[in-house]
Amino acid sequence: MKKTLVLLAAALLIASCSNGGDSDDQAAKPGEKVELTYWSWAPNMDKVVEGWNAAHPDIHVTVNKQDGGDPAVTKLLTAIKAGSGAPDVMQAEYQKLPTLVSANALADIAKEAGGLKAKFPDSVWNAVTLGSESVYGVPQDSGPMMFFYRSDVFDKLGLKAPATWDDYAAAARKIHQANPKQYLGTFSSNDPGWFAGLAQQAGASWWGIQGDTWSVAIDGAATQKVASYWGGLVQAGVIDNKPMYTPEWNAALNDGTQAGWLGAVWGPGVLEGNAAKTKGKWKVAQLPQWDPAQPANGNWGGSATSVTSQSKHKTQAASFVAWLNTDPAALKALATDANVYPAANDATSVALTSPPAFFANQPDYYTIAAEAGKITNPFTYGPNVNVTYSSYNDAFAKAAEAKKGFPDALATMQKATVDDMKNAGFKIAG
Repeated sequence: MKKTLVLLAAALLIASCSNGGDSDDQAAKPGEKVELTYWSWAPNMDKVVEGWNAAHPDIHVTVNKQDGGDPAVTKLLTAIKAGSGAPDVMQAEYQKLPTLVSANALADIAKEAGGLKAKFPDSVWNAVTLGSESVYGVPQDSGPMMFFYRSDVFDKLGLKAPATWDDYAAAARKIHQANPKQYLGTFSSNDPGWFAGLAQQAGASWWGIQGDTWSVAIDGAATQKVASYWGGLVQAGVIDNKPMYTPEWNAALNDGTQAGWLGAVWGPGVLEGNAAKTKGKWKVAQLPQWDPAQPANGNWGGSATSVTSQSKHKTQAASFVAWLNTDPAALKALATDANVYPAANDATSVALTSPPAFFANQPDYYTIAAEAGKITNPFTYGPNVNVTYSSYNDAFAKAAEAKKGFPDALATMQKATVDDMKNAGFKIAG
């Protein structure tokens, strides 16, 4: 029985629930005020929502601040299982959507929001549809990856922002040769989302689903190429092999021994928070390319705004979700008050008209970010991302420390992911 239920849940990802979840949409009576609750971890989201409440006196939204990541998912799934306590609207990371959909925790809002597709890059719309006709949320923010570099270091050595990954490797060698204490970047074994974004740029999609059958390709050719590339740089000693977001990494950003960073559009906040004194010394460019004739990119981070399956006011909740992520005033509030990078195509023109303060010397910052978002490849997440990411942390920590075995680490991740899905009852191709 358990296996049957799990397989049925998996099928929801493509088959699209005819009832949009368990939501019993209740039409509001004339003059009746609808109350909606919204779980979000973004800062100052209550200020953003004030705009909606002022313009829609009959549909009031109350924001409840939550922890992000796994705690948010666990809390929602607990409420769904209990049959009460779930919010109407939930902020959910893209990689968590398959888990929530397979648990029947999200409503299909294709009827209410399906017409918004053209307002977003294909990559983030794919993330909320899971490759199906169903729509399990509206993209809120995205994290197109970008390359940050110390322009003073590059200028001193006569280097330009690398256009290709071969250029990046050559620059890494030149920088480290000029100063053995200095590195262009680091391979971070504690940031699986970062590595997934690099694999995405190379054309990888770690999961796929057709009907009720999943495919898993974590150790596919595209990701193998990325792993071999970084393994070679680490083994050669021309980039560092220490994790990001550590005191050592922060110190390297400050003193210039970390001369570059493969980050995402939200990177200025990290740089300003960890290396404020280096303001004015950084520039940003697109990620280096594998094939300049076919430019591509990956995402690191981002979330959607979804209507839960227990909402009694699905129509009103979907209207709010659409407003939050497409209305010009809402997009501006998301950018200025909530400090997120809105996923909508219009965000650059209506909300991001000046660069982040840390990059005041680069007025085209958000133009570069928008181009990065447009060329981002689609990527399908699976129902057990947490298992895959945990395996990454273990396997690649060992590989980075030993400076070898990067492709083997992918095989470990593949096996751990497939074994876990089979144990849960999911049908796996091959």
